[in-house]
Amino acid sequence: MNRKERMEQQRQQERLEEVRDALRKRELLEPGISMPGMSRRTFMHKSLMFAGGVAGLSTANLWLPIINTFDMAFASENAEGGINNFRFAWISDTHLYPEDVNTRFVEKAKRAVDEINALDPPVDFVVMGGDLAQLGDPVELRLGKEIMDELEVDVYYIPGEHDWYLDMGETFVDLFGESPWTFDHKGVRFIGLDTISRAPDYWSVTNMSPEERMGHMAGLDNSVTGPWAGLGRSQRDWLESTLNDWDRDDPVVIFSHNPLYEYYPPWNFWVRDWRETLEILRPFNNVTDFHGHTHQVLYNEIDNIRLIGMLATAWPWPYAPEGVPPMTRPMTRVDPGDHFDGLGWDLMTFQDNRVEHEYMMWRRRDHIFANRPEDNAVTKNPSIKLQPRVADRMWTGRYRGTD
Repeated sequence: MNRKERMEQQRQQERLEEVRDALRKRELLEPGISMPGMSRRTFMHKSLMFAGGVAGLSTANLWLPIINTFDMAFASENAEGGINNFRFAWISDTHLYPEDVNTRFVEKAKRAVDEINALDPPVDFVVMGGDLAQLGDPVELRLGKEIMDELEVDVYYIPGEHDWYLDMGETFVDLFGESPWTFDHKGVRFIGLDTISRAPDYWSVTNMSPEERMGHMAGLDNSVTGPWAGLGRSQRDWLESTLNDWDRDDPVVIFSHNPLYEYYPPWNFWVRDWRETLEILRPFNNVTDFHGHTHQVLYNEIDNIRLIGMLATAWPWPYAPEGVPPMTRPMTRVDPGDHFDGLGWDLMTFQDNRVEHEYMMWRRRDHIFANRPEDNAVTKNPSIKLQPRVADRMWTGRYRGTD
């Protein structure tokens, strides 16, 4: 370990002790308490969620993304060479209608593109996380391509269910290519998954038209569509083979439309084969999944895997009645009269062996997370509980936040 690394480790330890002291003062920790089973990363996460008054931690540094900064530092502190500095951006869930039907969603997608193009230094690439279109209409998808083509860097696409079930992905694949895909960039392996195309056939037995099939999917009518979200055996086999030659200590970043855990199956806020998928990822020490679909701020950790919910540009979703991960710091309830509130895009920065994820949320960059119970979209609703679902607690994987 060189001098710079030792100094950084010392600074991290000092910061950790400051947080411990602040928590004890707030009676969140008793002096001398032991924390069996709680990782350093998990403790830092919980600490930063509650220690708003710690000297040296600004309001911006209390954002959930800074937790990932710590995490990457711990995971990579023994890695040789480290990661070259770079940034990338995420746009997701634009849900475009034809421009003569809904200009509002178009304006928001264009705003995200313009803001990303204005970044200095620029990002290396952009990921479009699915649901570019609303009804899978080729007109919507071509409009989306026209908007995204204005980006001045490479764009990588994964599909959402709204892009797919009118023509079973024909237009999407023609315009944006196949998924899954992978590439290596400056010491990180990036993987894009298809979590949406393997729905059980709910349309043939009743002779649904393509428009009817798409309508049920677009309406999230899961009583008809069933558990459509999943990777499937062939894609899981592909994922495993894609990681076979990757060092277990080197970072892996996965992009998926749906979260890769069981959040709330009635809304398909999951993939049905999440256990099998996480077993493939479990041997790797530094895995992050960025996902769309939920249109809300989310954070989860299972074993060495971080799972982060990304913003939408179209509209925000309410939190589900159950299954909100306990490590999530809920976003502030949005103003229903402001159609930009609670929306935006996401920026990831890799620097000095850390990754910082930032919610580029319109209207409330200074108060993304609820600091008062009356502003909290979760605790204000007595039917919502910050806890893993029963299926999560039964799984052998370690679901963090319940220590």
